[in-house]
Amino acid sequence: MDDWRNGGFGLYLHWPFCQAKCPYCDFNSHVSAQIDQRRWQAAYLSEIDRIGAETQGRTLHTVFFGGGTPSLMEPELVAAILDRVRATWPQANDPEVTLEANPTSVEAGRFRGYRDAGVTRISMGIQSLNDDDLRRLGRLHSAAEARQAFDVARATFDRVSFDLIYARQHQTPEAWQAELAEALQMAIDHLSLYQLTIEDGTAFGARHAAGGLRGLPEDDLAADMYALTQEICDRAGMPGYEISNHARDGAESRHNLIYWRYGDYAGIGPGAHGRLTLDGRRLATETDRMPLRWLQQVETTGNGDADRAPLDPADQAAEYLMMSLRLREGTDTARYAALAGSALDEATVGRLTADGFLDQAGGRIAATDRGRMVLNAVIRELMIAP
Repeated sequence: MDDWRNGGFGLYLHWPFCQAKCPYCDFNSHVSAQIDQRRWQAAYLSEIDRIGAETQGRTLHTVFFGGGTPSLMEPELVAAILDRVRATWPQANDPEVTLEANPTSVEAGRFRGYRDAGVTRISMGIQSLNDDDLRRLGRLHSAAEARQAFDVARATFDRVSFDLIYARQHQTPEAWQAELAEALQMAIDHLSLYQLTIEDGTAFGARHAAGGLRGLPEDDLAADMYALTQEICDRAGMPGYEISNHARDGAESRHNLIYWRYGDYAGIGPGAHGRLTLDGRRLATETDRMPLRWLQQVETTGNGDADRAPLDPADQAAEYLMMSLRLREGTDTARYAALAGSALDEATVGRLTADGFLDQAGGRIAATDRGRMVLNAVIRELMIAP
């Protein structure tokens, strides 16, 4: 019943709007010429009230404004949301409140407004420090604008993270090494470093299927770039605490740790997912992806959820395994057994350990560097074991 307490409780708010749709992006983001932010404010506040009534007494550890481009939100809207959040749940000491931003929407005054509203951390989508690659990725900013925006964020917030994408078209390991070195000189305490993946349903997916997107690295080269990333970040004191996330000690994203440690989180906004334990049952929640439909649903029914599905013990154990093995700290095997009703197969764990894919210590299993390179295969082996 209280397994979620092992991970904590967070709130995710999805802002679905962007200035433009990036060709690689499969997130729920939309371009709109006009946005009635007061109307959206009323919907967000209504949903906070509804979920708050179901989760009274819980301590809220984190809030995350994701998107889309939340830095298109007016600071007054963010302030109204956070005022209602503080009135709804007791807050952890030093709560983490993150807002995602794009360099094109960074203004010093707007950032001061976010800070004054209660935002404590900015996550910035820089994606590349190379102008040619930014154009290929469909980004609207230049590398110089990205650096300037980062300086604004750093001058306003103590905690600033930014994203980069590697394994891009025609990118060499040497070029990535130089770019990563610059990023590490800029970084305060956290970096998110993602390999470019081609997703179905995106502009890049369609172009790739038609024979475009030439110059993407072969799998072996992409794996080499992943290994190089880990090596360089380790030396710089920002090891990978998760597959794609690097931080100085103590600067990990606390909100994302709730996901990976399989805590509870409420998801508000179009396309937001959540995991909530209510009346002894863990529920998978999801909302309508289309912004206008979600907005109208909240206004007419007072409930933004499209679905709430109970998760059986096997589903919960599988989700915990998949999420926790992404972390360097790995999986608590006793917790897994309590969720699943049975322990992981000892023979399979032993074989994966002997083959160098897993480490075992202190009642936990964790993927080794070798195991992290093929993590999906490792998880699959553990899950299909007799």
